[in-house]
Amino acid sequence: MGLAAVAELAGVSEATVSRVLNRKYGVSTATREAVEAALRKAGYERQLKGELVLLLVPGVAESIFADLCEAIENEIAPYGLRAVICPGTQRERDYVEAMIDAGIAAVVFLSSSNTVRNADPVARQLLQSRGIPFICVNGGFPDTPSPVFSTDDWRAAEMAVAHLYDLGHRRIAMCAGPVGNTPADRRVEGFVQAMDRRELPNSEDFVVRQYYNVEGGRHAAEELLQLGVTAIVASSDDMALGAMRAIQRAGLRIPGDISVIGYNDSYMLDFTDPPLTAVRQPVERIAEKTTRAIVALTANRSLPLAEVLIDPEFRLGGSTAPVTTK
Repeated sequence: MGLAAVAELAGVSEATVSRVLNRKYGVSTATREAVEAALRKAGYERQLKGELVLLLVPGVAESIFADLCEAIENEIAPYGLRAVICPGTQRERDYVEAMIDAGIAAVVFLSSSNTVRNADPVARQLLQSRGIPFICVNGGFPDTPSPVFSTDDWRAAEMAVAHLYDLGHRRIAMCAGPVGNTPADRRVEGFVQAMDRRELPNSEDFVVRQYYNVEGGRHAAEELLQLGVTAIVASSDDMALGAMRAIQRAGLRIPGDISVIGYNDSYMLDFTDPPLTAVRQPVERIAEKTTRAIVALTANRSLPLAEVLIDPEFRLGGSTAPVTTK
């Protein structure tokens, strides 16, 4: 079916259909939606070759974001799509404004502003105004429906607590990420629920919120050690490394005195002493599902907008052991 037929279905001119197809300015939201519906009804698929996919990430210093970007980049390449990695949540608007006329096929908010409460909405509003699809990873925008693929952070916390509980630990604590960060909030909620299911008292008192970095983990662990905990669940690998540093500086042994569990499972954890037990984000499955969504949306096919939760994986290292009777 040609542009004339699509234009007739939508009740607009062929020029308007062309503007929608090329994602140009000057088309109202209602008109764009009418044309998109007509395109879907006509079975029209946009050409993908040579177009760009922006990956908006908070940074690539932490290996999990680098791993996710690399996995998505490898998955989309066979479809003629090229990834452009844009680090820095505060610069999302600048990236989108600079690249929006360069042939953007889609945008992935990869643990970026989609995970931050009250984040600047301009970037996603600009994408919506141009009809450019976007996908979210590890949390979506509450007021803007889109496909969302997330690690099941509630399940991740349950896996960590269950492992430690089975080892005899009862004073289990969490070094958590900052308040208002979606994955951090979910992991805390999952931790408290897991502790409550096991009737372990005052679980919220054993949660300290800090930044997702080594120093944040160190400061949180120093506070938790004062409570006499025997195990610490960290919300990121960097926080786990900071916790290990605090434990060792306190003259305690890992895992002899304190067990530690990380989150994300960086390859570097094999080189810690001891190697870190961790809950691993399913990077490959997230990349695969994200790529399928990109290809479907850029081909004008509709997708369910309900968030898809993907099970994490547990990786046993040497940083956890049965509780020591004191």
